[in-house]
Amino acid sequence: MKIGVLRFPGTNCDFDIYEMIKAKNHEPIWLWHQDQFQMTDIDQILVPGGFSYGDYLRCGALAAKSPVMKSTLEFAKKGKPILGICNGFQILCESGLLPGVLLRNKNLKFIDKWVSLKLENSNPYFYTQAHQSKIKLPVAHGEGRYYLPSEELKRVQDQGQIWFSYEEDINGSLNQIAGVMSAEKNVAALMPHPERALWEWMGGADGFSFLADRGSL
Repeated sequence: MKIGVLRFPGTNCDFDIYEMIKAKNHEPIWLWHQDQFQMTDIDQILVPGGFSYGDYLRCGALAAKSPVMKSTLEFAKKGKPILGICNGFQILCESGLLPGVLLRNKNLKFIDKWVSLKLENSNPYFYTQAHQSKIKLPVAHGEGRYYLPSEELKRVQDQGQIWFSYEEDINGSLNQIAGVMSAEKNVAALMPHPERALWEWMGGADGFSFLADRGSL
C-alpha cells in the first residue's frame, strides 16, 4: 500500500511517520505542501505533527490553505482514508474535514507526557484493534483542547464520531475528547502520537496497531 505523508514548513514528525509506515511494510510517499497529486497514486494519507508554518495565525490554519490540501480534500471526498496526528488533527479541523477546533490547553502550558486513552468508537481503517479498548500513547502539544458547540457535539456523538477520549482531563478538552472521525469514518485524527509508541523500548507499543499490516489487507 502506498501511503502519502504530507509535509509543510515546520512539520517535524514526518520522518517518524515515514518509519512507522515502513515498519508496517508499506511504501511511504512524500507529499510536499506546494504540490498536488493524483488520486490513483496514493492509497492512504497521513498528516504528521509539528508546527506547520510556525503555528502562525492559528495552528493548522495556513497549512489548511496549502495547494496539497486541494488534492487531500478530493481524496477525502472519494472516501479514501486519512489519518491526522497532533498538528495533523489541527490541520484537518481547519480544512473542514473534521468537526471542531483545537484551542490552547486550559493551563496555557505545553504538555509532554504519556496518557491513558479509551477507544470510544472503532474505525475501519486505523487502529482496528477494537478488543483493546484502553491504550497508552504520548502527547506533546500546546493547543490540544478540543472544542465544538453543544448542538454539534450531540450530532457528532450520535453519529459515533468520537474516536478516543482521555481517561483523565489533561488539557481541558470537551468531554476529554482526544480524537474524532468524519461522519463517513474515512478521515480520523487524534492528538496523541502513535508513531512514538511503536516498540516497548520507546515506552510502549500501543501505537504499532494504528496502521494495518501489509499482509492483512
